[in-house]
Formats: sequence, C-alpha cells, structure tokens
Amino acid sequence: MGQTVLLLIDVQQAMFMYDEKLYREQEVVAHLQQLLTEARASGTPVIFVQHTDEADEDFRENSLGWAIADVVRPLPQERIVRKSSWDSFYQTELRDVLQGLGASQLIIAGMQTEFCLDTTCRSAYSLGYQNNVLVSDAHSTFDSKVLSGEQIVAHHNAVLGNRFARLLTTADVHFRELLK
Repeated sequence: MGQTVLLLIDVQQAMFMYDEKLYREQEVVAHLQQLLTEARASGTPVIFVQHTDEADEDFRENSLGWAIADVVRPLPQERIVRKSSWDSFYQTELRDVLQGLGASQLIIAGMQTEFCLDTTCRSAYSLGYQNNVLVSDAHSTFDSKVLSGEQIVAHHNAVLGNRFARLLTTADVHFRELLK
C-alpha cells in the first residue's frame, strides 16, 4: 500500500477576486478548509498546485491573484507545484514529488472544475494513479455562457466519478482510513 496525498488545485486569490462568485463558494471553501485540517491532523501530505500564466495578469507570477488563497494558506513544509497548463502533471515536478512520497492515491479538490481539475483527474488516472478520490463537494467553477456552475460541477462529478476517480463528499473523506 502507498501513501495518500491531498492535492489542492488552483485555490488561488484570483478565484475570489472577481465580481462573479464561484458556485457554492463559501461552502466549497469550508470543505477545502476541513479537508486541509483533517489531512494535516492525520499526517497526510498536502500538495498545492499553483497556476502560473504570464499572459494573464491575474495569474502572473507574484501578482496578488497568483498567490495561494489565504483561506488555505500552505504551511512552510508543504509543497507547492507550479503549472502553466490545465494539467497539473504536464511539464511540472508533480509526478516526481508524488513518487518521492510513495503516493498511490490522490484526494483531489480545488478549482476550476471543467479545466484544471478535470484535466488533472484524467491525467492522474492515465499515469497509474487509479485509486483516486474526487471530493464531489470541494471543487467549483463559475457560470459559463452555456452552463451554470452548478451544471458544470454536476456534469463533471458524473463523468469523472467512478471512471477516473471515486466520488466522496468531504464528510466521507477519512484520511486515517484511506491508504497510508
């Protein structure tokens, strides 16, 4: 059995700076905080994935929006993996970091559902991380021109769940009982 790792994707200040709010924003933040608190209490490693895009002023390195959100501030010993695409594995050190931890299971949560979260779930599965959990109530996005944030989250839970990751709610994630 390998190590379980909590992977928090793109929970950055920019997500909370727009006039439009994330779908279920406050509830999702509370769930992210709960997951983080429980992971830390159980000794489960936490990795923060931070989107960087020099062409987007909100995600330009060292901008206010680029910073990991205050609501989930990393501890000094926790890893931050920077990425410049929707895939947390593409041209990043994430796979090496996970291998160094002996990770075999990822607990995945964060932003934005239809972009970085979706792509990372699929890539993780393709790379052999096939016992992952997508926390169904701990990821979010904004309304699009075609679908509401609620529809996007529901759709991705249905598509990703039990294919690329097992779906659990925050209340059902028990780090001490998962793979160690």
